[in-house]
Amino acid sequence: MRTSRLIALLSVLLATFAVAPRPAMAEPVRVAEFLADCPFSHRLPDDPIVFPGLAGASHMHSFFGSRVTNAHTTLADLQVGGTNCNPAVDKSSYWVPTLYRDGAPVEPAIVTFYYLGEGVRDDIIARTQATPLGLRIVAGNAKATGPDNTTISRWSCLHAGQVGASKDFVNCPSGTMLESYLDFPQCWNGRDLDSADHKSHMAYPVAGQCPSTHPVPVPKLRQVIRYPVSGDPSHFRLSSGGGFTMHGDFFNAWPVAEMERRVRDCIRPIFKCGADGRPS
Repeated sequence: MRTSRLIALLSVLLATFAVAPRPAMAEPVRVAEFLADCPFSHRLPDDPIVFPGLAGASHMHSFFGSRVTNAHTTLADLQVGGTNCNPAVDKSSYWVPTLYRDGAPVEPAIVTFYYLGEGVRDDIIARTQATPLGLRIVAGNAKATGPDNTTISRWSCLHAGQVGASKDFVNCPSGTMLESYLDFPQCWNGRDLDSADHKSHMAYPVAGQCPSTHPVPVPKLRQVIRYPVSGDPSHFRLSSGGGFTMHGDFFNAWPVAEMERRVRDCIRPIFKCGADGRPS
């Protein structure tokens, strides 16, 4: 009888203190990506890449990220200035032509900048280099006179995929938002942080690899901008013209160590990371 009671007591104790098996850790999502969420900061007719030092020389731009960007901005200014990006370590400046609806400026509700490893073979992703500090790029054609084969920006509608993507403004259903996608080139010549046309030092990959003239792969920057407008696209225009003139400017001011960590931990091993640069 005593033995039976002892066995019962031991069973209770074992059940009480038993350690539940640890759930298996989820595998990181296999997408080479990290990001920065950088909402609207301010609006000025300035462009420190195309018209450096010339205040008011440009069409109107909407700026994201750095709060200090103007016509006179230098890398040193960005590094010590404030930012509204998440993560706050991203001191970069991003800007696009301002969108107008019936003549009134409309600023985006959601702005996300993705840094990606897509568009090239996996072996090239594995040797992607950190975007160099101070790199300046302009993507898109502000002087386009119509949509053509060189138009790289796309317009679509958030949560209304049936509308499809277009090189010009689209008619989004009520309750949705107009969105713009633009990919920057991801192949660098390995020497220049800028060029006369602000494009020639960079190139897009061809057949999954970087051309020999631009042999250094860096993360592809993709800007995704969502505007709180919908409806008849005839009411919309950009400060640079039609929707096909959408373009983006990027002035890189990520701290070197932070950019290198994200490339090492997210891009090269093909892991999806959040704003903190940690695999999710």
